[in-house]
Amino acid sequence: MAQSKIEWTEVTWNPATGCTKISAGCKNCYAEKMAHRLMAMGQEKYKNGFELTLHPDTLDEPFKLKKSRVVFVSSMSDLFHEEIPVSYIQRVFQVMNNNPQHVFQVLTKRAEILYQYDLDGSLKWTHNIWMGVTVENHDVIQRIDYLRNTRARVKFLSCEPLLSCLPDMNLQNIDWVIVGGESGYGARPMKKEWVDNIRMQCHASNTKFFFKQWGGLNKKKNGRKLNGRTYSEMPEFTESMNFFI
Repeated sequence: MAQSKIEWTEVTWNPATGCTKISAGCKNCYAEKMAHRLMAMGQEKYKNGFELTLHPDTLDEPFKLKKSRVVFVSSMSDLFHEEIPVSYIQRVFQVMNNNPQHVFQVLTKRAEILYQYDLDGSLKWTHNIWMGVTVENHDVIQRIDYLRNTRARVKFLSCEPLLSCLPDMNLQNIDWVIVGGESGYGARPMKKEWVDNIRMQCHASNTKFFFKQWGGLNKKKNGRKLNGRTYSEMPEFTESMNFFI
């Protein structure tokens, strides 16, 4: 596991790496660029570059953490990729179930697969598993409904990279929304009014709002302040909230 520079998590855990592109948000995938860089550096885990690869040898890593952590799961892949067997996803879930001291954040663009696995009872949810979907523009707005209709106890949206305005989202039973602009070379622009609109929707629905970054070529310089302040709201978590469905 590795310390993370992502503002809304602490460490990353990658029981799978590699992915394939399925929507507009994938165009400038940071994970793809990083995987090829790590492959060029000779790292064994990335010998296949960004081809989908399972890493069962990493499944014991959360047990080795010495204190409670917020863990981003499969930051270098999509756990619900259509080529990952449901039996392997269940093994990952079992590790999360057996480590209630940690918060595990799982993010997918394959909301239909998530919903189907939840519907057929393949997934065992504990409250320390936060399930999210990426919603980068209105073309994929249906991902919210798929997420909402799962039995995940904590549900969140990642509107990053935010590529269009997302007015009138249904945030019922959505606990948290992360918003961020694309960064790096070729970054697509994000308008302030898009961000403000989402912030107001979150306020109206009592949904936690986290503004991650403006992005751009120099994301550090552009910062993460919105209207002069930093928004870092997150759902609350205590170990006493853990229970199985």
